[in-house]
Amino acid sequence: MKNKIISIDFFKTPTDTSDTIEGLKEFWKKVLPLISQREKHFDDVWKNGTDEEIFAELVFCFFTPQSKAVICWAAVNALADKNMIFNSTMEDIANTISDVRFKRNKAKYVVEARNFFTLNGKIKIKEKLASFNDIYELRKWIIAAIKGIAYKEAGHFLRNIGIGKDLAILDRHILRNLKFYGAIEEIPKTLTVKTYLDIEKKMQDFAKEIDIPMSHLDMLFWCKNTGGIFK
Repeated sequence: MKNKIISIDFFKTPTDTSDTIEGLKEFWKKVLPLISQREKHFDDVWKNGTDEEIFAELVFCFFTPQSKAVICWAAVNALADKNMIFNSTMEDIANTISDVRFKRNKAKYVVEARNFFTLNGKIKIKEKLASFNDIYELRKWIIAAIKGIAYKEAGHFLRNIGIGKDLAILDRHILRNLKFYGAIEEIPKTLTVKTYLDIEKKMQDFAKEIDIPMSHLDMLFWCKNTGGIFK
């Protein structure tokens, strides 16, 4: 039986070249319907998604470091189509996700996480995540408990399942835009935990200052850099 994975489209957006905050806000208004539609999708994953669908989002976030999101989601769906996410060996998974960088390590993370969340032969992840009342404590737990997930990946995962809207997903695109618009003074050479959390707070403050929701700001910056909205 094929595993059910939620499909998702790449939304193309107008190219934005504005270099002012007012221009950024105008661009946000243009792409707001698409951002809102994508945010609704993330909300639906949590409200209506199965444990398997939520685990698939975690698998996606294992894959994304140093690989394009569209390629990573295609890899998740390739595994799902072959009923491999919840059954296959590390070697078989690695061979199937050949377009994902560091495929062997990432396949290992999938198998280890699958074993971690399996109870009586079934994936049980949603109930565990729901047991946390504080999103920041949940993020800390995920990072400590799941190998292959750091702050960026944990934030990405929680945003994609609709419960991490105020968390930062600090990759190079986001950092460059934060510096460009004056939210941070410089891009750090390395992201320690302290530096990550400091920049996250500055991004949250910047979002409030310009009156754009934190979750929208992340997707807005991606629109500017890639010409579209994905995951």
